Amino acid sequence: MRVSEQWLRTFVSPELDAVALAHMLTMGGLEVESISTVQAGFSDVVVGRVLSARPHPNADRLRVCEVDDGSGEILTIVCGAPNVAVGMNSACARVGAKLPGMGIKKVRVRGVESHGMLCSAHELGVSDETDGIMVLDAALNPGTALDDLLGLPDTVLTLKLTPNRADCQGMLGVARELSALSGADLSVPDIPTATVATPDRLPIRIEADDLCGRFTGRIVRGVNAGAKTPQWMRNRLERAGQRSISALVDISNYVMLELNRPNHIFDLDHVAGGLTVRWGRAAETLTLLNGQTVLLDERVGVIATAEDVPVSLAGIMGGSSCAVTDRTYAVYVEAAFWWPGAIRGRARRYGLASEAAHRFERGVDYADTVCGVERITQLILDICGGEAGPLDDQVRALPERVPVAVRADRVRRVLGVDLGVAAIRDVFRRLQFDCSDVAGQQGVLQVTPPSYRFDITLEADLIEEIGRVWGYENIHECLPSVPQAMLPTPEDSRPVAELRRLIAARDYQEVINYAFVALEWEQKLLQNKDPIVLENPIASDMSVMRSSLLPGLVATIAANRRRSQHRVRVFEIGRVFLRDVNGQPVAGYSQPERLAGAAYGEREPEQWGVEAVDVDFFDVKADLEVMYAPRAVICEPVVHPFLHPGRAARVRVAGEDVGVIGELHPYWVQLFDLGRAAIVFELDLASLRARDLPHYHPVSMFQAVRRDLALIVGDEVSAEHVRAVLLDAAPHYVKEVELFDLYRGPGLSEKEKSLAFRIVMQDNQRTLEDGDADQAIAALVDAVRSQFGARLR
Repeated sequence: MRVSEQWLRTFVSPELDAVALAHMLTMGGLEVESISTVQAGFSDVVVGRVLSARPHPNADRLRVCEVDDGSGEILTIVCGAPNVAVGMNSACARVGAKLPGMGIKKVRVRGVESHGMLCSAHELGVSDETDGIMVLDAALNPGTALDDLLGLPDTVLTLKLTPNRADCQGMLGVARELSALSGADLSVPDIPTATVATPDRLPIRIEADDLCGRFTGRIVRGVNAGAKTPQWMRNRLERAGQRSISALVDISNYVMLELNRPNHIFDLDHVAGGLTVRWGRAAETLTLLNGQTVLLDERVGVIATAEDVPVSLAGIMGGSSCAVTDRTYAVYVEAAFWWPGAIRGRARRYGLASEAAHRFERGVDYADTVCGVERITQLILDICGGEAGPLDDQVRALPERVPVAVRADRVRRVLGVDLGVAAIRDVFRRLQFDCSDVAGQQGVLQVTPPSYRFDITLEADLIEEIGRVWGYENIHECLPSVPQAMLPTPEDSRPVAELRRLIAARDYQEVINYAFVALEWEQKLLQNKDPIVLENPIASDMSVMRSSLLPGLVATIAANRRRSQHRVRVFEIGRVFLRDVNGQPVAGYSQPERLAGAAYGEREPEQWGVEAVDVDFFDVKADLEVMYAPRAVICEPVVHPFLHPGRAARVRVAGEDVGVIGELHPYWVQLFDLGRAAIVFELDLASLRARDLPHYHPVSMFQAVRRDLALIVGDEVSAEHVRAVLLDAAPHYVKEVELFDLYRGPGLSEKEKSLAFRIVMQDNQRTLEDGDADQAIAALVDAVRSQFGARLR
């Protein structure tokens, strides 16, 4: 909301400059987003009265005007404006005046000397209107400085209001807040009750109490719709961001901005039979003031004529069929209370940006409809003339203001300041809240919020009001004194921060993605047929909860690749959301934490000393081994919808499945336009945090014996399975069984391979002999022969 300082000071004027005033509003909860100065871009421009205007002797479209500028000397000015007329007042720039982009000199125009210039608002830089020279109030005296007349300079404060402060969408609401914060007196406009000069009334019928709680209006006849809007009103509207349209429309907008009272002015000739407030009906249509035609239904409210034809979208925008024009002679002025729930979301549904809907859907004062109609009537009579009819005010259903109790002791505990009951009561007095003591309860006040405050329902709301009016800057900083118990840190569990440092040391960078993902990702990328769907997603492509961290990481890689980053290594630690655990349904949802990573591009950053090689499965597997060390990482083939068939593995640690690792599926490489595959992994965070406690083992004083064992097995047999069988069959003095060679080629069939293992044997009690080693090797060979049909090479 844009607030003119000059306009604001007509309501309340604390002894503060614009910057201090903005700071006070911001600290009081009405954030001032920006401060701008409206200055005159001209000098030596005054009110000039046209005394005569005769045709130019040498030009058809020019006129030679005699102008009184208040200096005592009559100026001859050549003017080409089509609206120049004898007796009018306009903006006169004297010789020597400065205008935006030009200076005024005495010049000869087609043989006639011109001693100045009659200016348009556009030429002065005060408006975009270019339809002729400015037309000023005929009552103004020639020579009056134009910058004083236009209220320049002025300061405009742009407020960034939170949704709960709908009461500050008008100048009066901001003034109330400033008065409460500063203690300055509040001056409310004097709004007299209009004298009834015509008995005419318009029949009003309200059929939907859940739509409209109060409807107030009156007829005004004999208005001059072509009257000019006063300059002071145009100034205030323009600085509030509103364009001047016509006197009646400007009055309606002015009262909305002044009192935060949205309203509507109907052309009476088009609604003479009466108005009906009701819900819309299916297949009804309405053409709005902006020219848009909308299709109505039962979920949107309308105001209809006696012929049951909708003429206004209730609380949002009027219809074009009953709009006021320059030929309007009689009007019906309406101000109503529309229930916020009946308006909320309707404007967005039709793609409308409506000032009225913006206010009504947040809550507008239900007690000031009469005041609003009287203010509009006052301005219409003053500016357009006419005769006012009697006021009609139908009250059907209004919100109930429930008193809220606030405890002084609770205020002290929350704010950390012992204000006392008297100071708290003074705050509520400044806010114009009804406040009284609760009988029999010391230090407890009962507060009833006013009709324009829809955001006060809890004790916490009142404490917030106390804090901001008392002044957050007056609350002294005080560190809390809270005893802290030192909790034991389990030695067998690593902190997550340590894991972050560990994987960051492996050249990965952490990212944080949304837990909300697209439905397509879950159903197509992860083959999740029953994802957890959000009831109210923030976007259509963020409609389900993720069951894996991997798609988000691949999307991050794709985003970096589009920005010419061709080597990306990222990881994320976060929760996934599942309906079951290991295929078994769980109560509610399972939310395990996982650590996932992705490596894309070259193994090493580009440099002269290392050959450029793409990262592969074994590079990333090495990263996993570092994170799990000293525990062994076992990789077994697996089928995963997100990973390349034959290049994906399940990760097993200590005999349990803890995650997956593999190359991205070619389909998803193409879908994300990666150009080449990324290597990805996803691991259970609990398995990474767990670590084995160290145990002491005596170092043998006896020499170790090494034997190499080369076994020929079927190509489908994994080396890890063979190693596991060897370890199970090994005597107690076999300390190591490690694979050191894999061979396929001449001497073996296409379905065979050779696995060579290093067998290290050592006893703590004696030196091993050849017989011991031979016995161990024989036991190992027998085990793999019986299990896999293996033979010695």
